[in-house]
Amino acid sequence: MGRPDPEEGQLPAPVKPPDGGWGWIVLLGCFVITGFSYAFPKAVSVYFKELMKDFHVGYSDTAWISSIMLAMLYGTGPVCSIMVNQFGCRPVMLIGGLLASAGMILASFTTNIIELYLTAGVLTGLGMALNFQPSLIMLGTYFDKRRPLANGLAAAGSPVFLSSLSPLGQVLLEKFGWRGGFLIMGGLLLNCCTCGAVMRPLDMGMKRKMGKAQDKYEAKEMLPIGGKSEEGISATDGTKKGKKAKKKPKKGKKLLDFSIFSNRGFIIYTISKFILVLGLFVPPILLVNYAKDTGVPDTEAAFLLSIIGFIDIFARPACGMVAGLKWVRPHVAYLFSFSMLFNGLTDICSARASNYTGLVIFCVFFGISYGMVGALQFEVLMAIVGSQKFSSAIGLVLLIEAFAVLIGPPSAGRLVDALKNYEVIFYLAGSEVVLSALFLGVASYCCLNRGKKEPPPENNPSAGGGSDTEEAESDMQEAEEHSSDNHQLAHSTDNAVVAANEEANHVAEEQSGEGGACPAGDGEVLARDGCNADQMVERDSF
Repeated sequence: MGRPDPEEGQLPAPVKPPDGGWGWIVLLGCFVITGFSYAFPKAVSVYFKELMKDFHVGYSDTAWISSIMLAMLYGTGPVCSIMVNQFGCRPVMLIGGLLASAGMILASFTTNIIELYLTAGVLTGLGMALNFQPSLIMLGTYFDKRRPLANGLAAAGSPVFLSSLSPLGQVLLEKFGWRGGFLIMGGLLLNCCTCGAVMRPLDMGMKRKMGKAQDKYEAKEMLPIGGKSEEGISATDGTKKGKKAKKKPKKGKKLLDFSIFSNRGFIIYTISKFILVLGLFVPPILLVNYAKDTGVPDTEAAFLLSIIGFIDIFARPACGMVAGLKWVRPHVAYLFSFSMLFNGLTDICSARASNYTGLVIFCVFFGISYGMVGALQFEVLMAIVGSQKFSSAIGLVLLIEAFAVLIGPPSAGRLVDALKNYEVIFYLAGSEVVLSALFLGVASYCCLNRGKKEPPPENNPSAGGGSDTEEAESDMQEAEEHSSDNHQLAHSTDNAVVAANEEANHVAEEQSGEGGACPAGDGEVLARDGCNADQMVERDSF
């Protein structure tokens, strides 16, 4: 099911990330999945007015469709982690693509708003969640040195798809109505299955299987034909099985690894992300209404979001390239902290923007800082926990972020209704983002200094940090034991061959001493029972 199975208790040797090759196809699939996951809940909003007319509901009722999608995307993180650890990335993504498409197709036949919540909200949101998280895991599997750039390019899918799906949805709404638009959107989501199909896992067990087959082939070729060869092969196989029996069985992989909470860097990252999400999404949500209240026409107010999206498209790959530089990558957490600080200060400084020019300047700087945050958030998490525990880490982080998503924007909306003042909301959102940036930078600096002063800990199997190093050392030790098995196999094979040759020479000497007239050809010796041509043994193979 997309994961190599260890054979006879042995762990396959890890494969180095190719940093290219098929990885670029995986990156393209991750680009598409990221675009659908983040842009689709926002693009569905173009159908809200028609839904309000048909179902006789208010705007807040229809807005719950997007909210449920985002809640499923974030809140089902642990479920996705368990499924990926159990079945692998490719099967989970194929199922997710089918669920996302089926949700929108079924939504086109709904007759009330509750059915829309269950189909377009829950089913489609779950399907996109089952695609988003495995795609990031596969991206981290295929890229190591170029991983910051890969993350930046994949994150650019969000603004690209947002700028494409919204106009497309408007065209579909005008020509086919909201039911036809939902049906066609469901067909588009089937592309998630295509992206899942290209997520080919790295073959980690091929070298081990080829080596085992080669050992048996060499043993059969080197030993003489007959009873001695069978004894030699059975003896060597018995030696290898006895060696394997002494090895301790490899522990099964956990469905959800909670040991990452013993990693101080992960705790710092999780707290800072929770605070960040409380204020990060508030300005773009309230920006259009804020512009309208200041006297900006509707068309020009809607164009402000397009400015943010256009700048975001270029900011994410550019930030990924900067993060991949040799002198920047070891300090990528501080670059992430700076991007959050940049974003928060942009909100605070633009809170008093009272004309369209000031709002445009705000959108330019917000697009740059927002793109930097989007490009670095998962790269920093991969650098903290490593690729082997990333599947569990991202699921738990997304679950914690789900609570912040449900708290931040709704609370900001209630404050706007109560205070009738957008300036306070921008100050509050900017302060939350600045607080998260300061917490991440200061806490990371203190932990790094403390880690440098402390002596390296002794070998302790219960320690939670350094999981990648410990597992890599375990894999290397098993690989060395396997190589020693190969040496023992070759040594025992040589001994069997030498013993067979000595016995054959001894028989030849006895036959020559008794004066036998049986002829012997070059490179041939006679068997003990006489000159039977069928029992001649060739020594040339040795």
